[in-house]
Amino acid sequence: MRDPRYDILFEPVRIGPVTAKNRFYQVPQCNGMGYRDPTAHATMRGIKAEGGWGVVCTEQAEIHHTSEITPFIEQRIWDDQDIPALRRTVDAIHAHGALAGIELAYNGMNGSNLYTREVPMGPSHLPVATFTHDPYQARAMDKRDIANLRRWHKAAALRAKRAGFDIVYVYAAHGLGTLHHFLSRRFNQRSDEYGGSLENRTRLIRELIEDTREVVGDQCGVVFRMSLDELMGPVGLHRDEAHDLIGLIGDLPDLWDVTLAGWENDSTTSRFEQEGYQEPFVTGIKKLTAKPVVGVGRFTSPDLMVRLVRQGVLDMIGAARPSIADPFLPRKVEEGRIEDIRECIGCNICVSGDFTMSPIRCTQNPTMGEEWRRGWHPEKIAPKGSDDKVLVIGAGPAGLEATLALGQRGYEVMLAEAGRELGGRVSLESRLPGLSAWNRVRDYRVFRLKQMANVQICLDSPLSADDVMGFGFEHVAVATGAHWRRDGVARWATLPVPVAAGAEVLTPDDLMQGGRPQGRQVLLYDDDHYYMGGVLAELLAKEGYEVTLATPAADVSNWTHATLEQARIQKRLLQLGVRLRPHRGLLGIDPEGAQLACVFTGDEERLPCTATVLVTAKLPHDALYHGLLAQQAHWAEAGLRSVTLIGDANAPAPIAAAVYAGHKYARGLDGPEDTGDSVPFLREVAQLVPWTAAPPA
Repeated sequence: MRDPRYDILFEPVRIGPVTAKNRFYQVPQCNGMGYRDPTAHATMRGIKAEGGWGVVCTEQAEIHHTSEITPFIEQRIWDDQDIPALRRTVDAIHAHGALAGIELAYNGMNGSNLYTREVPMGPSHLPVATFTHDPYQARAMDKRDIANLRRWHKAAALRAKRAGFDIVYVYAAHGLGTLHHFLSRRFNQRSDEYGGSLENRTRLIRELIEDTREVVGDQCGVVFRMSLDELMGPVGLHRDEAHDLIGLIGDLPDLWDVTLAGWENDSTTSRFEQEGYQEPFVTGIKKLTAKPVVGVGRFTSPDLMVRLVRQGVLDMIGAARPSIADPFLPRKVEEGRIEDIRECIGCNICVSGDFTMSPIRCTQNPTMGEEWRRGWHPEKIAPKGSDDKVLVIGAGPAGLEATLALGQRGYEVMLAEAGRELGGRVSLESRLPGLSAWNRVRDYRVFRLKQMANVQICLDSPLSADDVMGFGFEHVAVATGAHWRRDGVARWATLPVPVAAGAEVLTPDDLMQGGRPQGRQVLLYDDDHYYMGGVLAELLAKEGYEVTLATPAADVSNWTHATLEQARIQKRLLQLGVRLRPHRGLLGIDPEGAQLACVFTGDEERLPCTATVLVTAKLPHDALYHGLLAQQAHWAEAGLRSVTLIGDANAPAPIAAAVYAGHKYARGLDGPEDTGDSVPFLREVAQLVPWTAAPPA
C-alpha cells in the first residue's frame, strides 16, 4: 500500500551493534511526566513504537544526584532503584519492534539542585544557567570531579544497559548539559587540558564517549548529541567550530544527533520558522563522518524527508513535536494514508508541559499524555454504546473534535455552525501574522469529517433553544465559543475599567474580523499574556499604526516563556518600533488617551492615544446552553437526554484545551456520569519505604 517513492524511509539503519527497522527516529523529548509518572510515560512511548517509529528515546535522564533540575520532572537513573521504571518504558517500546534509547544527562550548572541541595558544578565558577535565574553559583570542577563524573556516567550507562536500552546517549546539546558547557567558550574559562583550544574543550566529550563504548558498546549503540550552533557568532559555539569538532571525533560515536542551541532555537515555533528550518545547519555534516546522522526540523512532509535522505543531508528523520502530534506518522506513510497525518502546528503547547511540570499535551492530538491514565489511543476509539443521535452546535476546535470522535465511534451526528465557515477561532487566528500553520487544526478535522456518511454539516445555521428542542436529538453538545471582553476585565482589573463616551475601544475579535482603529495612535493593553497581544501589536505595526503595548507583566506575551518564543516576540516588536510599557495596569480610557498605573507603586501616567485595543479576558457564549437548561422539564417529551457545555463556551482557554474538551465529551458520552466523587483517571502514588527510625522530635 506504500507509495514506492517513500520506500527509502523504510530502509534499516545500522547504529553500532543494533539496527533500526526504518529511518523514523523519535529524538529525546521532554514530557512533564518523567520519574513522577513512570507508567504513563512508558505507555506514551509504547504508543509511538506502535505507530512505527524505528527508534523511540526517553527525555534526558539525570545520571547522578549531584546534578538534578528541580522543578523540572525528567527521567532519573541515579541508582538501581530507577531501573524498574526505566525497564517498563523499554518493554513498552520493544513490544512493537522499535529500538529504545536513553539520553544520559549531567546538567551541571544548568540545575541548582533544589531537591538534593548539592553544590552544582561546571567547567568554571559561574552562576547557574537556569531558566529562572536561581541565586546560586556552580563551582569549577577539579580533576577529581571530572574523574568522578566519568565514573558516574559509566555507572549510569551500565544501568541503562541492564534496563534493556538499545541506544545510550552522550549528551552535549541545547546549552543544557555539562558537556555543552565544557565545549562552549561562553562557559569554559579553564586554562588546563580541558579548556582553551577546541581539542581541549572536546576532551571530556571524547572521554565519555570512549567510556560509554567501553562498558555498553558491545550491546548498545552509542549516540552523541550536540548542538551545531548557539546562533551567537564567535562568542558562542558556532557552525564552523562544530564542524571542526566532528572532524576530531567523527567516527567515534555510532550516530550523530545534531541540533541547535538553545532549546528555543532547536524547537522554534511555526510563528517564526517553517518546516525544515535547520537544514542549512545540518547540510554537510555527513561529509565529515562515516556514521549516520539524525537531525530535526519539525518534519511533517514525507516528500521533504525523502529529499533530505536522497540528497545525503540526513540518514534518519528526527522528530519530537511531529511524533507528539501524530504518533502514527510512520505507519500512515507506510500504509499510504498520508492525508490522515495529524500535522504538527508548531505552537509548542507540548513544551509548556515541561515548563509547568504537568503531563504533556498537544493541540492536534488530544490523547497525548492520556494514553495510560485515561486509556485513550490516538487511532482507536470505542464504538458507540447506543443508537442515540447527537447534535453538536458550533464548529470551532471543540465542536470539530467532538464531531470527529463521535463520528469515528459510529454515532449519527449533526454539526451546526451559525457562520459560513468551519473552524471558529482557529480560522480567525490562523490569518494573523505567523499563525497560518494553525489552520491544520481545522483542515485535518474537516477533511476527515467530509468522508463520514454518518456526519452532517450545516453552515449558516444559528439555533435557538426552541429549535434544538424540536430536532429530536438525544444528546446536544454546545460548543459556541467565547468573545473577548471590551471592558478591561482580566487579571489586574477584575472589575470593568471606566470608558468615557466617544472613546474608540476594540478587541481582538474586531481586528480578526477586519476592523481597524480609525486613528493612528494605538494603545494595545495586554492582560492576557499569551500570544494574542504580541501578534496583534505586530499586525498593527506592520500596517503602519503607531503602537504602544502596555501590560501589567514584566515583558510582552509573558506566558510564551513556556512555549520558548517570548524573546522572539519581544525582539520582533522592538524591531517594528512598538513602544513597550511593562508593569502598567489600565485605569481608564477616554477619546484622547488612557490612564495607566504602575502595578507596584500605583503612580499614574497619561498615555495619549486615539484608540485602545483590549486583549484581556473572554466571556463564554453560553446563552443557548442556559436556555436549554431552562426547558429541562420538557426534555423527556422532546427525546432529549443530555446537554453539555464544552470548550470555550464552558471556560475559555488555549485551543489545545478546546480540542481536549471535545474529545473528552465524545469518549465519555455513553460512559458513567462523572459526578466528581472519584478520580476519573489512573495515577501512580509513591510507595512508602519502611520507616526504620522514629520521626524527628
